[in-house]
Amino acid sequence: MRNLIKIAVTGPESTGKSMLARQLAAHYHTLWVPEYARHYLQQLGRDYVFDDILHIAQQQQKSQQAFEELSSGLLFSDTELLVTKIWCEVKYDRCHEWIDENLQQQNFDLYLLTDIDLPWEYDALREHPHQREMLFELYREALEKYRFPYTIVSGIGEQRLRNALEAVEKVMKIEMRDER
Repeated sequence: MRNLIKIAVTGPESTGKSMLARQLAAHYHTLWVPEYARHYLQQLGRDYVFDDILHIAQQQQKSQQAFEELSSGLLFSDTELLVTKIWCEVKYDRCHEWIDENLQQQNFDLYLLTDIDLPWEYDALREHPHQREMLFELYREALEKYRFPYTIVSGIGEQRLRNALEAVEKVMKIEMRDER
């Protein structure tokens, strides 16, 4: 039986994570784990607080586990706990212990770090239009710190998707070779 290959799409806000996760899942005819935070915050009816981020992280993790049970072969995730950790630290200068503990146990085969080369798009939930470079570096540094396998995905439109597909294909070839 083939192992599940899990690929996380991560990076700063307004870098096309959701679109890329959807496009990749459609290309491979597989499932993708949607971002829980957006749904939660749109329904909240008030400003979020520190403990809301913990709730979001826990629900995202539950959703991840549920999709893993439904999937076979390949699964894409639109955000994961690294996004939640960086968001929490930037907003509150601290992070929930649960997020830190569970982040280190994530086992994605690849992280696609979305570059900041896309134009910023306003969205009521986005908070940092002028800190994109700083946020991108926080993601890159965290991926290095945790030794998570990653590649930076750049490009506009179809080129971005092609670059992501190339990275995914490399991981799939490695996984297939390792199964022999």
